[in-house]
Amino acid sequence: MAKIKFLTDSASDITEELEKKLDIQIMNFKVAMGDDSYTSRIDFDNEKFYKMLDDFDGIPVTSQITAFEYQETFEKLYSEGYTDVINTTINSKGSATYNNAVMAAEEFYSAHPEAKGKFTIYNIDGESYSGAYGYAVVQGAMKATKDVPAADIVAFMEDWIKNCVIFFAPYTLKYAKKSGRIPSAAAFVGEVMGLRPIMRIHDHAIVTETKVRGDKAIVPKILDLTVKEMIPQTPYCIVYGNDESVRDEMAQAMTKKVGYPPVECFQIGAAIAINAGPKVTGVIFKAQNK
Repeated sequence: MAKIKFLTDSASDITEELEKKLDIQIMNFKVAMGDDSYTSRIDFDNEKFYKMLDDFDGIPVTSQITAFEYQETFEKLYSEGYTDVINTTINSKGSATYNNAVMAAEEFYSAHPEAKGKFTIYNIDGESYSGAYGYAVVQGAMKATKDVPAADIVAFMEDWIKNCVIFFAPYTLKYAKKSGRIPSAAAFVGEVMGLRPIMRIHDHAIVTETKVRGDKAIVPKILDLTVKEMIPQTPYCIVYGNDESVRDEMAQAMTKKVGYPPVECFQIGAAIAINAGPKVTGVIFKAQNK
């Protein structure tokens, strides 16, 4: 009988409740703030990190999950009798974490040739951030409780990830300026004019889809962009930060427009907040093929 373990990283923004309920193992990114080093989800929760971020004058830096950490994890899961490990990582274009996992799997099989055919490691590139792949992990883990074979679960997860799009917006350019995502001069002009970029994340890339003037224009524009691309009657999620009111505003607008509520809400952790800031809102959905 198959014994499947789901593995992901803390940038998936899966809640602690779902982590425990579905027995998902989350590997946590480390965050350096000056001379101090912290581990996501252990040394701080999201609310505490938002405050730390606001108080810190420098630029926090996240470190990749190493091949050694993955190899140790694979060794442990193999010794515990798992038959399959489905590991989904943060966007491979934004972190070396996925490549480290692939390297670790190769090293594991080199050290344990007898494991081939008995212990299968599936490494999936999340191609995005937050609930874009966190949702796939949660759904995959739910399917495993219904005895869906690992290969079928992986096919489902890869299909979601391949077609998943996020439209989101930060409510300030302060953090994007600090992290270098937006040049200082452009950030200054944008703040003076009240411009807010609407970002689109898909297939490893983050691009500015459009800009709106003023905070009140953010939700209507994200709503408009989402319904034009989303496959009708498919599930969607809300992404948000420290302000639950904009989460609720986005959820209510989507529910009114498409006729059903979001299936999950993902609160951004350190990996996203460092660049976008703590106040964001957006929608995660499956897009129509173009």
